[in-house]
Amino acid sequence: MPHLALPFLKTFLIAAALVAASLWLLILLLDPYGVSPIRLPIQRPIMDINQRYMYPQIVRSRRYDSLVIGTSTSRLLDPEALNVAFGGRFANLAMNAATAWEQSELLKLALRHQSAPKTVIIGLDQMWCVDEQNLQKITFRGFPEWMYDDNPWNDLPGVFNSKALEITGRLAAYHLGWMKERIRRDGYEVFTPPEQTYDLARARAHIWRGYAGQSITPVEPPVILAAQTSAALQFPALQWLDDILTRIPHSSQRILAAMPLHIAAQPMPGSAEAARITVCKERIAAIARKHDLRFADFSIGSAITRDDANYWDPLHYRLPVAKRIIDGLQTAVQSGQDSPEGLYKVLN
Repeated sequence: MPHLALPFLKTFLIAAALVAASLWLLILLLDPYGVSPIRLPIQRPIMDINQRYMYPQIVRSRRYDSLVIGTSTSRLLDPEALNVAFGGRFANLAMNAATAWEQSELLKLALRHQSAPKTVIIGLDQMWCVDEQNLQKITFRGFPEWMYDDNPWNDLPGVFNSKALEITGRLAAYHLGWMKERIRRDGYEVFTPPEQTYDLARARAHIWRGYAGQSITPVEPPVILAAQTSAALQFPALQWLDDILTRIPHSSQRILAAMPLHIAAQPMPGSAEAARITVCKERIAAIARKHDLRFADFSIGSAITRDDANYWDPLHYRLPVAKRIIDGLQTAVQSGQDSPEGLYKVLN
């Protein structure tokens, strides 16, 4: 019966192609990522869970003139509180585990759509201080580079996949009243558990990795790097930081802020790693001086970082701490001085 199977196969392939083409057209018309050149004029709330895919549409919306870039250690900085503290219309574009390269690519995209932002806050953590051996451009999550350029036509094959179809379905469900938008349109999301569920004992187990209440014992005598050793240290990601700051006009308010990691996540005082991170911070401070901007370092031993009750785990602080960071940034920018309470240092 081979002669009967061939017409059936041909019909099946044509039907499959038509279905695929129809689904692709549906994705392009509803356009959940805001990249299609033939999209319908409809609202596009955030429906995806992958920040690397959803933040470009926030940037392209041009609804915001100020932004936060960083990793999950910056995600709890509420744009509405930042609007009050600094003026403008903030979006929080911090991404979970974002590499320095991913952050710089997102900021480049933002600057192409808002060439003179009112305020840019770059939340720094140890991702910027990795050495050449540990430097990585992307994580296992992947990074849609095609979504970060200015050519809408090369996005067409990029959105032809099951994930884009899923998000298109969510967008359709939103317009039908069946689903709510996933997060606020300024990118803000409280990704930590509800505050009313906070359990200090459980948090301590996460912070100290099972050894609740462990103390920090400085290394004695402290490691002091020789000048030659210090000069030989390489922090390649800082070149990306320098480059991206060059692109931001001096008319914009530019702020660098090392986020307050719990002391359990900071290098042991006096250790070789602490000395290395100190050199990295000195290099960041030099970049800040070069570009005439503030660098506030919250990643120090302080009343915030020494108190277990301020954290869910070694990296992620609680909501009240986020407000203290915003207040501290506002004061640091205005005064240019270290925190009177010892919560941060202005390194430049």
